[in-house]
This record gives sequence, C-alpha cells and structure tokens, in this order.
Amino acid sequence: MGYAVWKNLPRVALVAISSLAASICLAETPGVFPDRILVGQSAAFEGPAEALGLGMREGLVAAFNEANQRGGVHGRKIELVTYDDGYEPDRAIENTYKLINEDKVFALIGAVGTPTAKATQPIAKDADIPFIGPFTGAGFLRDPQNSHVINVRGTYDQETEAWIQHLTEDLDSKKIAILYQDDSFGRAGLSGVKKALEKRNMSLVAEGTYIRNTVAVKSALLKIRKAKPDAVVMVGSYKPIAAFVKLAEKVRLNSRFVTISFVGSKALATELGSAGSGVIVTQVVPFYEDKSLPLVNDYHVALNNASPDAEAGFVSLEGYLVGRLLITALEKAGPALTRQKLIDVFQQRKVTLDVGGVLLSYGPEDNQGMDKVYLSVLQKDGSYAYVDNLKDSVHTAELP
Repeated sequence: MGYAVWKNLPRVALVAISSLAASICLAETPGVFPDRILVGQSAAFEGPAEALGLGMREGLVAAFNEANQRGGVHGRKIELVTYDDGYEPDRAIENTYKLINEDKVFALIGAVGTPTAKATQPIAKDADIPFIGPFTGAGFLRDPQNSHVINVRGTYDQETEAWIQHLTEDLDSKKIAILYQDDSFGRAGLSGVKKALEKRNMSLVAEGTYIRNTVAVKSALLKIRKAKPDAVVMVGSYKPIAAFVKLAEKVRLNSRFVTISFVGSKALATELGSAGSGVIVTQVVPFYEDKSLPLVNDYHVALNNASPDAEAGFVSLEGYLVGRLLITALEKAGPALTRQKLIDVFQQRKVTLDVGGVLLSYGPEDNQGMDKVYLSVLQKDGSYAYVDNLKDSVHTAELP
C-alpha cells in the first residue's frame, strides 16, 4: 500500500489496520495472547534438590501475582507453567520440549542447576526462545553468543574467587581442599577454585567427589581428612553438603567450611541444625531480611500475599528478582510483544534496569545483570549474618 493511500485513509481505518497488524504479530508469537503471557519452568520440585526448585517457583509466582493484581503488563497477566525434572538432565530435556512444542510458552524461566541448564539451553537456542534467570553461575551461559540467555546472578568463578580471597587474606588459610558434585556443576566450581588458587601460587591439598542426587560423601571425607586441610570448599546442593559437614564433625575434622549459593541456604541450615554454626555461604542476592531495600520489602509483601505459609529465603528472593526483571523487560518491550523485542531490551544497547533499588546492567556483549558476591555466616539459631570479611566475628557465629 503506497504512502498516498495511507495518507487518505480515515483515522478509524488506520486504527483497525494497526490493530490487525498487532493481532497478526501476536498470533505469530507463541505464548502471547491478548489477555495473558505464558512462560514455562522446568526445575526440581521433588528429591534432594527440591527446595531449590520450590523456592524459585515461590519467588516467580510472588512476582507474577503482584503484577497480575495490578492488571498485568500492557493488559496481559503472566501465567507460569511448571514441570518437575528432579534435577536430572533427561527429564529436563523432556520438559523443555513439552513447554516449547505443546504448551507453546513465550519464554523459559527459572531453570535450576548447571547439568539441567547445559542440557536444555541449546534447545532454547535452537527454538529462538528466551532463557531467563537460570539458577546457576555456570560460565557457558555467559557466552555473548547466547544472546537469548538472560542471567541475573554472578558466576561460579566470581563466587569461588571470593572464597579463596577471603580464606587466604582474612583467615590465612594455606591448606584448602574441595568437595564437589561429580558433574558439570561441580566441575565448574572446581575450575573456579583452581583458577583462584593458581593466581596465588597455591593448589588444592585434596579433592573429594560425590554423585548427583545422592548423599554418598563418606569416601570423599576420608580422602579429604588425610590431607588435614584448614578449609574445605564445597560445591553441591544442601543434602550432600549437610551430610559431609555432619560427618566431618563426628571425625573432628578441624576445618572451616565454605559453600556456594546454589546450595540452598535455608534448606542447608535446616539439614545441619546445630552442626551448621560457622559454615560460610557465598550469596548472589542481597540479604532477604534487609527490608530497607525496596526490592526486599516488596518481596516480603508479595511472598506473603501469594504464599502466606512460605518462609522468606535467598532462593525465593532470587526467583522474585528474576520475575521482577521479566516484568520490567516486558514493560519496556511494549504491547506488540515478540521474543526478539524482549531480547532487544537486554541486547540492543547498554542498559541498566532498576528493579526495586537493585541495578542490573546488560549490553550486546553482556548477558549477566549482577556481579556482586556477598559473604554470609550460618548462626547457631539457623539464621545467617552478612559480613564484609571473615575476621569479623561480631554478631556472627564463632568460626572454627
């Protein structure tokens, strides 16, 4: 249609054509309807890692429920479809194909774990579907070529560098051993630890492993114990990590214990009970009780409204942050929503998004929003205290 014809059309006709174009656009975008947007999550909702999947889902639901009560985004409410993968790649693959081909979701969100993400992210890439806020710090998800991946949290390399920096500088640790899950997740942590140690002309004094979705850590403990480390860094989920720390206490392994944000801090505290006092956990989100931060205050209100019986924690706060990030990006993408328009919010130019006082920065070569790593220490009562360095024992548990 030429410019002259467009110019002479009555305004009502232009509106009708514009609406028709938008409808055609929406019809071609899976998961986008006039009144709703469908997103999908595959995560562990049962088994040894269930607290992680359940926490991420609680946070996402809280964020979406909050937005939906306000009328949604551009008049569309956000709906979440979830499937349990048990933290197993094969099940995650099956769920991902189902979400894309049968449920026809607009985006995938809140995947939990490195091995599952490693199996499903290529599927999302082939389908040109956004892969938002995976609960993992694996480096491959930060590859600039994976523009469809939108990360929130810092990397495992950043967490492990913080471990070694604070252990060596704050506590003068010289003999460091590692326990790690024997898969892509554990090996990502192992790689980060080795890099951090090599920078300081150090090496591990011992390595111990266990199999994913088990708590078979005894042989690893025996191997590590022989090296008499003054610190043990641990890359795993809460049940095997708790089992290791409890066994180490029984055999009087006089070491400091440091573990990763993926562990599931609240669940770890519950599993450890009194044995957890002094365990150090790195975190990649602000403290979930710091209500002076608008994001955290909003999170508590939204979580209570969506799930009155839910307990606040680091994992559900991360899920809420991921949900809020999606909502912010959807608002910026506009009413004529497509997957590419959502990706363009993050990748077309350098952008900093303010999500409740938390700033997340993205650009054409940067698909990770945050870099901050926090130090937390588990207390005798099962709570956590944030510290700036590991020498600081004021208001924290006494470290071994």
